[in-house]
Amino acid sequence: METLGKLFGSENKVRMMRLFLFNSGTPFSAEMVASRTTSTLSTTKRELATLKLMKFVKVRSFRVKVAKGKKGKQKMVSQTLSGFVLNSGFPYLQELQRLLLDTSLLKGEEITKKLSGTMGRLKLLVIAGIFIQDDESRLDILVVGDHLKNSAIEKKIRAMESEIGKELRYAAFETTEFNYRLGLYDKLIRDVLDYPHTVAFDRLGLPPLNTAR
Repeated sequence: METLGKLFGSENKVRMMRLFLFNSGTPFSAEMVASRTTSTLSTTKRELATLKLMKFVKVRSFRVKVAKGKKGKQKMVSQTLSGFVLNSGFPYLQELQRLLLDTSLLKGEEITKKLSGTMGRLKLLVIAGIFIQDDESRLDILVVGDHLKNSAIEKKIRAMESEIGKELRYAAFETTEFNYRLGLYDKLIRDVLDYPHTVAFDRLGLPPLNTAR
């Protein structure tokens, strides 16, 4: 990420470009982009202005549902926002997709490092989906451990989402629950382990599994 940040001018810009590339056709307001990339609004507006000048994104109005009224008496109303959307006619779009989506995602050891420590005692980490370019996978990350802190896991996942630019599908299980589900051939777990995946960290000693579709 640091190298890409130097190449494109800033890491914030890389996060924003990934957000639009992963969500082609979806418009975002400046506030939405700032939230999704954990950037300040002023930085976001400055980078969006640059991306618009490059014709990487274009301006689009869109409608969203927002809650209006006092707490307890709120109702959903439609509101028009001005935002930005990926310009599908950008001349270097395919090259950027290969550079920013296919080759620059977090690797297994990086994810292991990010999820180790404050979230509990990690026992197993399986990555699939976006990290191995498999759109059919039900999960991107499977976490197993002891004394897991779900709030800490979610915080770390959200941080990775801001870096990657896409929402991650994940599941976390205590070791005892995972072993129980594994023994019962739980559908979610088998749908991950019986299909293409990468074991990034394993202290459980998983037996060899069939990974062919």
